[in-house]
Formats: sequence, C-alpha cells, structure tokens
Amino acid sequence: MSLARNMTFLKLAIIGGGPSSFYVASRLLSLFPQDKSLASQLRIHIYDRLWAPHGLVRYGVAPDHPEVKNCTHKFDQAAEDPRLRFFGNVQVGSHTHPAIPHALPSHYTHLLLSTGCTVPKFHPALPPSDRVIPALSFVHWYTQHPSCPAPPPLDKTEHVSLIGQGNVALDIARMLLTPPTILEKYDVPASVLEVLHRSAVRHVSIIGRRGPLQAAFTTKELRELTSLTSVSMIPLAPELLAPPPASTKLSRQQTRLLQLLQQGSLATTQAPSPAAGTKSWSLDFFRSPTGLEVHGQHLTLSLAHTALDEHSRAVPTGATSTLRTDLVVTSLGQHADPSAVYYDPAVGHLRTDRGRVLDDAGRALRRVYTSGWAATGARGVLAGTMMDAYAVADTILTDYHDDGHGGVDLPPVNGVYSDDALVADSVDLESVPGEIEEGYDQWKKVDAEEMRRGAETGKERERMGWEEAYEFLTSAGAWQS
Repeated sequence: MSLARNMTFLKLAIIGGGPSSFYVASRLLSLFPQDKSLASQLRIHIYDRLWAPHGLVRYGVAPDHPEVKNCTHKFDQAAEDPRLRFFGNVQVGSHTHPAIPHALPSHYTHLLLSTGCTVPKFHPALPPSDRVIPALSFVHWYTQHPSCPAPPPLDKTEHVSLIGQGNVALDIARMLLTPPTILEKYDVPASVLEVLHRSAVRHVSIIGRRGPLQAAFTTKELRELTSLTSVSMIPLAPELLAPPPASTKLSRQQTRLLQLLQQGSLATTQAPSPAAGTKSWSLDFFRSPTGLEVHGQHLTLSLAHTALDEHSRAVPTGATSTLRTDLVVTSLGQHADPSAVYYDPAVGHLRTDRGRVLDDAGRALRRVYTSGWAATGARGVLAGTMMDAYAVADTILTDYHDDGHGGVDLPPVNGVYSDDALVADSVDLESVPGEIEEGYDQWKKVDAEEMRRGAETGKERERMGWEEAYEFLTSAGAWQS
C-alpha cells in the first residue's frame, strides 16, 4: 500500500521558523521549480512562536560572528517564492491569541516538526537562582530574545564561573571580556551595551570535568579567545599540555587545539606582567562542581578533581578544591521540550528515523517528519544543520513521489507504520487555519529598519523588540500591504 497514491498536493506545515525549517523549505522549492508542472502542487507554511524568523541565527549566534548570519540571504530568497508563507507570533496548539488549534494538521498533507531544543540542562549540584543562570538565558539576554531574561548583575561581578567547555561557553566568555567599545559595531542591543559598559568582570573561569583533548569547543572559538586584545590567558599546567602517548592517535582537531593551547600558555608566560586591571580567563580542566555556598556578595564553588577512566569518562580522584566566584553560568547544553508529543527522554529530542517521527512503539507516523535540533539534539554547526535538513527534504520527496504523484512506502527498519493519523489526504491548497497575519514581508521591513537605525550609529543593526516593531509597522502602514 502506498503512502498516498491519490495524493496530488504536497502542502507542508512546518512548526518552528529556525534555520532547519528554511533549509528544508528551500530544498523543496528548488526541487519543485516554478517553471515545471509540479510547481503548483507545493505549498509550505512555516509557523513560529516568535515574531521574527530564523530562530538561533537571530537569537543564538554570537554578535561578533556576523558572517554566520549570511545564511539568511538564502532564507530571504526562499521566502520570495509565493508558495512559501511565514506566520510569526503563533503558538500552535495554544489557547493564547493569536493561536492555531490542535487541528492544524488537518489542513495539511505533510507536517514537519522543527521546534529545536529550547530547555537548558541543569547541573544537579547547581540549582538555578539569580546567581546561577543557564547559558541559554545569558545568550537570550545579549540577543534580546522575546523571553526577556533579566540582565546579569555584571556591575557587582568580578569573577564568573562558566560550567561547561563548549562553543557557547567560549562565546559568553568572549562577550564578557571583549571591550564594549569593540562590540559596539556589532549586532549588540543598546541595553546590553549599557550593562557591559558597567561590568566589573575581571576574570572568567571556564570549567570542564575532562581534559583538553575532550573539550567540545572548536579551534576557531579558542583562537578568538586567545586573540582578545588586553586580555590574558592563565597558562595551563605543563602536564596538561604534554603530548599523549604515541599509542594515542589524535584527530586533526585535537592536534591543532593542543598546539594552540601550548602557544597561548607560552605567550602568556613570556609576556611582560599584565597591567593592573587587565582582564583574564582560564580553562580549568578536570574539575566538576559538587556544591555552592553563598557568602554575601560572593560565592564559594566546591569542585571535585577528576581523571579519565579507561572509557574516557570523568571520575572523581578524591581530591577537592574551592573557587571563590560571584556568578555561575551553566553551559551544559539543551534538550527538547519534554512535554512535546513523541519526545524521547533517553535522547533528549523527538524519536526519529531518517527524518520520520516515530511513536512510542517505534512506528513511523505517516507524512510526519522532524528536522534540526528537534531531531538530532542540540549539537553541530549550521553547515551540518543544512545537510541534515536537505536529507529530511529528500525523505519527504521520496515518500511523496511515484512518477510525479502519490508516494511510496519506505518505513523505518521495523517496517511498521503508526496508527496515529496527524495529517489529511485531502486539503484546500490555499487555506490557512485560524485568523493570523502572514509575516515575512513585515519582517523584512523591520529588518531594513533595524539596519538603518544601526547605520546611524555605525553598527550592524539596532534591534527592536516586538512592541517596538509592531509600533513601527503600524506607523508605516505595513499591515495594509
């Protein structure tokens, strides 16, 4: 039995407006070119709970990495195709307004869940508080995310402890240590720059439970941190920089990273004594938090010393130490929303096989797919996201095509489909459920205005929140277009 032998249309609802969603849409549009007969059979509607599109590209990429955001040109190009429509400020299944009812899938023949990983992982010894904040909240603060997290108390903070040694941790360290006068030219909101100008931060400790060869950050991120002007790296202990035994084969990434750490430590050791007030940072390897005590304005972070076992797992050695600090930022990754249907707690994201969503029994749902971090977990870079998204788009088309119409059965390994029916076989190709406003044209107006305002002060852009953007769009008569 085919997936949809009588199906002519491919009308896809994408939940989530991040890079993966736009990559899938772009791929599908390119494979249904407008000058071909199949073009009229495709419609794609992207829904996002945020008012602005592009997800982590807007609300996750470090401001001093503007080149990473160049992918939005491709997304803009896709959005110019009239077969693609974007709807922002929409909570699918929510009772808030504007919202789309749970019956949304009945308007579509295909459904793609690209909802990302939006929940931070917490450390069991470090419960969240106003002095212990997840990296996600910190990033959302300096990117002016609509969740509006409170600014960190940097004016009362001299020492920051970052728990975790991935790229996000190094992004945060760089934001804390880079002079605001340098950050001013980038996409940093004025309100964030005000806080950074008042910052009292003098040292950032980046703490990880394993060693240099197991660190998750990339060489590029480390090089940027070692290259900061008027910022010192605390030299690593020689034993941490010693080459591993000849029997241990290093990857190219590990070799380059170890060399960079050696160079950074040597340069710091040979340099003249830093001037008073110079900011500094350190990589504290083989340390794992075990507790936190509050002493007025200061904190005492308890650390277990660790070593690697035969499986490269960090295990306590029995030694301990403490670290006086003022603010703890936990950068331990993220997982998908556990309340999401088809969430698998064992992996922290949706159950999936080759892009197809699976039910509790491991059976594929017909014409229901997932992409991005919702499918893979919070890992990788945008290039990997693009390739994964293209593969999911190809899966969608494989299931759809059978000499130009219908579909073919390509179920997961166990060869069984779920009984759950989330999408329809027959739909109105042009219908949109609920009373909602299409938003990409409006977004482009906001985008242009943000860049215009930024240009006035010599920066990349000056961001607007939703209320300000709405007021601008209303005064510009954008809702009439």
